[in-house]
Amino acid sequence: MNRQAQSAILFVLGAALLHAGLTDLYLRYVKAGLRPLVLAAGVVLIVTAVATAWYEWRADANRKEPHGEGAHEEESHRERAHDEGAHVHREPRVSWLLVLPLFALILVAPPALGSYSAMRTGTALQQAYGYQKLPASGPLRLGLADYAGRAVYEHGKGLTGRPITVTGFVALDHSGAPYLVRMALNCCAADAQPVKIGLTGQVPPVLKPDGWLQVTGTYTAKRTKDAVNGGPIPYLQVTAAKPVPTPSDPYDETWNN
Repeated sequence: MNRQAQSAILFVLGAALLHAGLTDLYLRYVKAGLRPLVLAAGVVLIVTAVATAWYEWRADANRKEPHGEGAHEEESHRERAHDEGAHVHREPRVSWLLVLPLFALILVAPPALGSYSAMRTGTALQQAYGYQKLPASGPLRLGLADYAGRAVYEHGKGLTGRPITVTGFVALDHSGAPYLVRMALNCCAADAQPVKIGLTGQVPPVLKPDGWLQVTGTYTAKRTKDAVNGGPIPYLQVTAAKPVPTPSDPYDETWNN
């Protein structure tokens, strides 16, 4: 693969990163806070590709225009290089298949991790360094990990008796028990881990795994242990639930390490 081909691949990869960073596509790969780095990487790759192509073009132009007494020597050098190159094996054309993942990155958005991964991975709930102060009264709209952390580690402090709205996707265990889940990222989708809450009360009779629900309910002290890693799973006493579209960022941005 020559320098021109290498610069072309660098350019396409840089364009793919810019496309991902300027749309919501990057959210399927990394957490929202890494967007500037994705865009910066795209710019660096495109600049590198352009510089590589320009230097190669200048080198070709200089080789094609020998000057003065060195002309004959330059011509002889090119002939020797050609003869030597005749014995060098060309790279197989199949190597161009390496470009296909780049076009897949541009054209196909991978699905977010869902219930299959969630129910085969233990809950990643951890105690946060601190929780933001809640309003003194009224309904609450909380991130799923935020509710789960407050329910387990603060024993529902500030939650008791108040309407709470949480959004996540549905997962069912082997017995059919329903959970609301959000995958939490430390850095990127490769290290995504589930945070789960159990649903009790007025749970819809028919639930589709991976379907997204907005659930309203109240805090309950009920909890269970994750069958995979024994981690704590709190419950929410459901009073109402409705399907919602998959959010643009399917991962939980409220995650704290």
